[in-house]
Amino acid sequence: MAVDAVNKHGVSIRLACEVFQISQICYRYNKKRSAENELIADWLIRLTTAQRNWGFGLCFLYLRNVKGFVWNHKRIYRIYRELELNLRIKPKKRLVREKPEPLFEPLRINHVWSMDFMHNHT
Repeated sequence: MAVDAVNKHGVSIRLACEVFQISQICYRYNKKRSAENELIADWLIRLTTAQRNWGFGLCFLYLRNVKGFVWNHKRIYRIYRELELNLRIKPKKRLVREKPEPLFEPLRINHVWSMDFMHNHT
């Protein structure tokens, strides 16, 4: 809005910032390194598709230690979240259970004994 006021109406930057209650630093701020952000995104996508079990920590350490990039971990994590790579859900490993053995059937009366134990705290 302040940019429109300066461009269309010829108002000074100082006055436009006062009217819209923003700082002049905020008015003059330009995003930098968008090309680097795309490079980081490309690297993260390649790493997570090649190494399905790598999370953010391993990706960051690979980029920092192996490839030698000096990007900030907060910046890399911001891009990692924007790509929604942190929402990957790992499938649960199913336990393979063996079929239980069939119960033993007694051959005659009183062949197998069983007893129930009950303890009374008095």
